[in-house]
Amino acid sequence: MAMEKITSTIRLRMSHKDAHYGGSLVDGAHMVHLFGDVATELLIKLDGDEGLFLKYTDIQFLAPTFAGDYIEAYGEIYEVGNTSRKMRFEAKKVVAARPDISPSAADFLEEPIVVCRAEGICVTPKESKRK
Repeated sequence: MAMEKITSTIRLRMSHKDAHYGGSLVDGAHMVHLFGDVATELLIKLDGDEGLFLKYTDIQFLAPTFAGDYIEAYGEIYEVGNTSRKMRFEAKKVVAARPDISPSAADFLEEPIVVCRAEGICVTPKESKRK
C-alpha cells in the first residue's frame, strides 16, 4: 500500500535583517534554515515529534534572493524507514523586490524562480514517535 504524500509549504518575506551581503543579497544558508523548519513540520505530521535532521545529501543554490523577496519553501517526505525519513525540498521566489523602480516596489512573479533545491535525511527515534 502506498504511503499518503506528506508535504509542507511555508511562505515568508526576506527582510533587510536577512540580507548578509552587499546589494541586500540574502545568504543562501537562509534557505537551508527554511528547509529545517519545513522538515520539522513534516516530522510532526508523520510522527507527532520534531525529530532530528541528520544530513543533507544534496543542495543546489540556483538563483539569488534579496531583501524584500517572498520565498515559498516546500518539502515532502518521499521515503520512510524505521526511523529515517528521506525528504526533498525546493525554495521558490514568488515575489521579487524591485528597488530599481522604488524602495517599496515589487512584482508578483507569474512564473516563480527556483532559488534552491535540496534533499536530506531526518530521523525520529522510535521512542519519540507518537503516531
